[in-house]
Amino acid sequence: MELKIAADDKNLETVLDFIHKLLPPDCETDLMYKIDVATEEIFVNIAHYAYKDKLPAGEFGQALITCTYEDELLTIIFRDQGVPFNPLDRPDPDITLSAEDRSIGGLGIFLTKKYMDKVEYNYENGENVLTLKKMIFRCH
Repeated sequence: MELKIAADDKNLETVLDFIHKLLPPDCETDLMYKIDVATEEIFVNIAHYAYKDKLPAGEFGQALITCTYEDELLTIIFRDQGVPFNPLDRPDPDITLSAEDRSIGGLGIFLTKKYMDKVEYNYENGENVLTLKKMIFRCH
């Protein structure tokens, strides 16, 4: 399944609903939460940063989201034509520090990597391509 959508925070619920349609109906709440957190992090990052220097204020770039669920493996691929950026290059935050002592940023990508089984980034054909994979074998 594919969803092409304006990279705007207001469309986050539409993106989450799109992914939920592929999940088994008996999917555990904890697992769905982790998928939602990772999805929100990636989509909101695209909305806030991918097109920041490429489009006039008030205009939105596009995000193409492809989602498959096969053999208990959920694969979500985010594509955008924004500024090339590999979020996996960022160092993980030091979570032993208090929130006040930590640098701003990086926690969402850290959680995405922690919650997903595999996270990959490529820049191909002028597009950022971020792939999330999660095994969904813990459903009842």
